[in-house]
Amino acid sequence: MRLGLCLLVSALAVAGCDRASAPAEQGAPASPDEVVGGPPPALPVKTIDRSHKGEPAPAHSFTGADGKPVTLRAFRGRPVLVNLWATWCGPCVKELPTLDALAKTGTVVVALSQDSDDAKAKAFLKERGFAALKGYTDSRMQWLGSVATNLPTTLLYDAQGREVWRVLGDLDWTGPMATKALAEVR
Repeated sequence: MRLGLCLLVSALAVAGCDRASAPAEQGAPASPDEVVGGPPPALPVKTIDRSHKGEPAPAHSFTGADGKPVTLRAFRGRPVLVNLWATWCGPCVKELPTLDALAKTGTVVVALSQDSDDAKAKAFLKERGFAALKGYTDSRMQWLGSVATNLPTTLLYDAQGREVWRVLGDLDWTGPMATKALAEVR
């Protein structure tokens, strides 16, 4: 059995080798902090990605701070920033204080935990003293599968629930890049 497993792993390793392919060409972004059109195969992090602009927000429900199911439809009529994060994700934890500061300014921020344990995520926010971030959770990780390729990912939806842009990776949500991008829906 071990020999068969070793042979299978070896065969898969050789079959997956792409030694003869030329590197794929990538389009250059319009500026260092913005990508327009379709994303390149490996989208750099900390850029504004507009390739999904106009797409409707997923209809997946998630758990609200009160423990009841909610969808993004509950926020219709105002722009909302959805941040997908997890307690075990270093870059996610790094940007949470700036998301909390942004939420204190009146921006609607749905920090949507992708942890499998709702209680752990809510306790994490409480222990760190975040005043404005509520304990939204998606323990089934439906949102992550629908819209993101990694954590953290943050998506801005307009008042009608259509995507404006997204950011892959952590960002200072109180910095000039975020301030400029968020002004598009104010």
